[in-house]
Amino acid sequence: MRVLVTGSSGYLGRTLVRRLRQDGHAVIGLDARPAPTTTLVGSVAERALARTAIRDHGIDAIVHSAALHKPDMIAQQRADFLAVNTTGTLNLLEEAVAANVDRFVFTSTTSLMISRTIRAGRAGGATRAAWIDEDLAPLEPRNIYGVTKLAAEHLCRLFHDLYGIATIVLRTARFFPEADDMAHAIAQSDANTKANEFLFRRLSVADAAESHVAALAKAPEIGFDTFIVSAMPPFVPDDCEELIADAPAVVARYFPHYRDLYARRGWTMFDSIDRVYDPRGAARRLGFTCRTDFAAVLRQLETSPQVAADAW
Repeated sequence: MRVLVTGSSGYLGRTLVRRLRQDGHAVIGLDARPAPTTTLVGSVAERALARTAIRDHGIDAIVHSAALHKPDMIAQQRADFLAVNTTGTLNLLEEAVAANVDRFVFTSTTSLMISRTIRAGRAGGATRAAWIDEDLAPLEPRNIYGVTKLAAEHLCRLFHDLYGIATIVLRTARFFPEADDMAHAIAQSDANTKANEFLFRRLSVADAAESHVAALAKAPEIGFDTFIVSAMPPFVPDDCEELIADAPAVVARYFPHYRDLYARRGWTMFDSIDRVYDPRGAARRLGFTCRTDFAAVLRQLETSPQVAADAW
């Protein structure tokens, strides 16, 4: 296929362009910043550029991963988020339908599922961790990033309903390399923080890219759907009450040796886990499961004297 990848200069985009080319696809990269993986430099907010990218290159499929993200809220205006995340998605969908593009995969985020109440967790009086799957409702995004990504998701659904374009929405958990900004982040070790998150809210960038490959393949068969993409958690819903009260005890039941592996590095487990993303929908319908999970992280700790924060 001839695939347009937006956001092709970004962390996910670079990985995805290379992965798709391995499968023999002709990939056109579009991004506001230049990079070796980017063919066209410009913003998806420019309708004419979206038209050129799709029509002039005979695009068969689109993976739309370009976006302004939560860290961009420091320097960007809310109107910029609307222009890129929402209008940019609309531009691509309009031009995709006009050019008879076969399928569309949209990179969304689990962030839009986290309300202020869920984020407050135990500090906000929660007595159990939130078990989060695609049926969670109502969705109450807590910032402009989440609001604009949710609006873009609705556009994807609408265009499938109106025009039949096969569309898959992937709500990816954390895979970015930047240090965690959460209150429970472990200041002494970003690698420790990221390792812990593989229990409930993280995946590797390689797995993020692979989920998009799976979505491209399955989109015509599925038609439209939304999937959470995250490392498979070891937990079950019955663990949620104890997860928020004493997360280390729950983790130790599933992985008794984790304490020793962590102790060797001076690492710690989060005292409380406030949410668990359930990606079993993607496993069932996309046939996709992340290769890197907490068990894989522990295996790496067993065999590697030192593990960097970007190891996953």
